[in-house]
Amino acid sequence: MPHHSLHAATVLLLVILNLQPCSPAPLNGSKWTYVGPNGEKSWSKKYPLCGGLLQSPIDLHGDILQYDASLVPLEFQGYNVSANEQLNLTNDGHSVRLILRSDMHIQGLHSHRYSATQLHLHWGNRNDPRGSEHTISGKPFAAELHIVHYNSDLYPNVSSASDKSEGLAVLAVLIEMGSFNPSYDKIFSHLQHVRYKGQQVLIPGFNIEELLPERPAEYYRYEGSLTTPPCHPTVLWTVFRNPVQISQEQLLALETALYFTQVDDPSPREMINNFRRVQKFDERLVYISFRQGLSVGVILSVALAGILGICIVLAVSIWLFRRKKSSKKGDKGVIYKPAIKKETEAHA
Repeated sequence: MPHHSLHAATVLLLVILNLQPCSPAPLNGSKWTYVGPNGEKSWSKKYPLCGGLLQSPIDLHGDILQYDASLVPLEFQGYNVSANEQLNLTNDGHSVRLILRSDMHIQGLHSHRYSATQLHLHWGNRNDPRGSEHTISGKPFAAELHIVHYNSDLYPNVSSASDKSEGLAVLAVLIEMGSFNPSYDKIFSHLQHVRYKGQQVLIPGFNIEELLPERPAEYYRYEGSLTTPPCHPTVLWTVFRNPVQISQEQLLALETALYFTQVDDPSPREMINNFRRVQKFDERLVYISFRQGLSVGVILSVALAGILGICIVLAVSIWLFRRKKSSKKGDKGVIYKPAIKKETEAHA
């Protein structure tokens, strides 16, 4: 083949490849599942780090929490994506994933800029809607959202950052059942288009910050790992203290719409229970940006008990005062006289 023909063919091939729809390569490979022979219990056989140190998720309970005044509110830059821009929503065979714009980033983490790469969710099933990965004092939530970022100051992309020190930062949002959430519906309303592994759809952009809970300045912070293979222990976790709510119908849609398998798979498997169980958390601390205080209910109970106690003390005091006063009135007019000396002497 002449040289110019070979060159033209190469250029044509590159053009064709560039036209193909693509998404970033998954961080977590494809040869693993949540249940079965390649399930969570066997992850450490193929991915040794999954059985190692600094693993996530964890249970966030009082014994391991320590207040850190240096934990400042995070700054979310570029999170408000115009509805005129398209975001890629895909079924990656493990979760539903939304590819995020590279100019989205957070500041306030170790003086580094962490750029967004994707978000995804974890959930349970319709009969047992407890699918969060992190738990608080042993309490699981209905689902959990993860917004994944990489350290773009130190590394060129998420793939190179994923196994490096200070490489990744994940924001975790705990989700509970409650009222309808229009912001989450901007994802859930498109789930029918990505039912099977590998399917993808473009959806209108929206403000990703709307997915965060109220008071995002209140959070847990610890060093951990990816919650999926290869479980690199390179994640700086920020778990928001306050959950968000989605409706029962929205949760049910998430639990029933998707499949782990491809559309032509002869043995389709529903995408349910795609969460990792909590891991051991020995000799580590979780730092919190908020002071642990009493809940509103406890504060009201203590206040009411205090008021009741004061009322009882006042009532008893008034009763004693009146009784003493009454006794003094009853004793008035009674005169005690000493024996007459002369009479005493006469009997002597």
